[in-house]
Amino acid sequence: MPKTYEEINEKIKNKKAVVLTAEEFIELVDEKGLGKAAKEVDVVTTATFGPMCSSGAFINIGHSNPKIKITKAWLNGVSAYAGIAAVDLYIGATEIPENDPANSNGKGFFKYGGGHVIQDLIAGKDVKLKAVAYGTDCYPRKELETWINIKDLNEAYLCNPRNCYQNYGIAINKSNKTIYTYMGVLKPNLGNASYCSAGQLSPLLKDPFYKTIGIGTRIWLGGAQGYVYWHGTQHNPHVKRNKNGCPIGGAGTLAVVGNLKEMNPDFIVGTSMHGYGTTLTVGIGVPIPILNEEIAKYAALKDEELEVSIIDYSEDYPNCKSSDLGTRNYKELKSGKIIIDGEEVPTASLSSYPKAVEIANILKKEIKSGRFLLTKPLQLLPGTDWSEKFKPLKLRKKGE
Repeated sequence: MPKTYEEINEKIKNKKAVVLTAEEFIELVDEKGLGKAAKEVDVVTTATFGPMCSSGAFINIGHSNPKIKITKAWLNGVSAYAGIAAVDLYIGATEIPENDPANSNGKGFFKYGGGHVIQDLIAGKDVKLKAVAYGTDCYPRKELETWINIKDLNEAYLCNPRNCYQNYGIAINKSNKTIYTYMGVLKPNLGNASYCSAGQLSPLLKDPFYKTIGIGTRIWLGGAQGYVYWHGTQHNPHVKRNKNGCPIGGAGTLAVVGNLKEMNPDFIVGTSMHGYGTTLTVGIGVPIPILNEEIAKYAALKDEELEVSIIDYSEDYPNCKSSDLGTRNYKELKSGKIIIDGEEVPTASLSSYPKAVEIANILKKEIKSGRFLLTKPLQLLPGTDWSEKFKPLKLRKKGE
């Protein structure tokens, strides 16, 4: 018989729910079969921990005396967006200081950016605020320079427009020079291959057709309880899929939100990408309720059943070309090497699988203890029947 969210939550409240990580569920299905495993298990926990550039935080600093309507602001020298209201700011993970030496040639090491500001706030460190304004009758102050701390902020919350990419390409470099990308440093002549996913633990790979994840889904976000508030930007469910339903490209994304004051700096980490910029490494855990056997089937997919495309970042990716280099599965990628054009290419992941395992186990414990209830989505993520199509930017003149 199919289960309901209400039935599973009642078990969680009574501390009787059977909860396994995605790794453990795979083992149980191998041992007992899909049908028995689906009946026995109530929740499967999934997780990922990797760089997610489309991230940032809203903060409200409170009103100074006299009041100020901020037009430009900097947090530890990093520009924060102030075009919201008088003392509301948004700090983006990839924002970098204007005077960062790496800006001059784009090939250096970016030491500090918006992602680091966010981690410093979570860690309880003082952050220097500088702000300017044009002054009004009701907001007469024109300059402000002080130190802020998260404990003194009225609000501070992570609000990420695009996280948890369902899948992501394997980045390689077929040119004869080293290139610097958000997928890391790529060595020339197929010197290495970079990927970024937890594979069989990754949330949207364990619910590939979005049967359980949507607006209102409660998630584990950076150590706190957060929520999915919309489909993420660049959400594209129409990506080609393999026979197991796994999209072989980016596909689905999540927009997520959570209370910065409750997060842990071990799971929200400011990150520098050599020759590219800064970002934020985000830890996310998503519970998958095993409502029926179909959901269980997808939750039991293994690394060898999950494929991803190979993309040349030296020529094809920057010029919006498709790479006809085939796919590899995550079991191959995690072995440390793959074969491309007859050559053995070493692989490495930007996403930490051990950290994802840790998060999945933390979420498992929180559910089993009754501290983390499931929420039924108000609306599921747009699926393969979605009328919207993913579009590139069209360069045109007015009226064309």
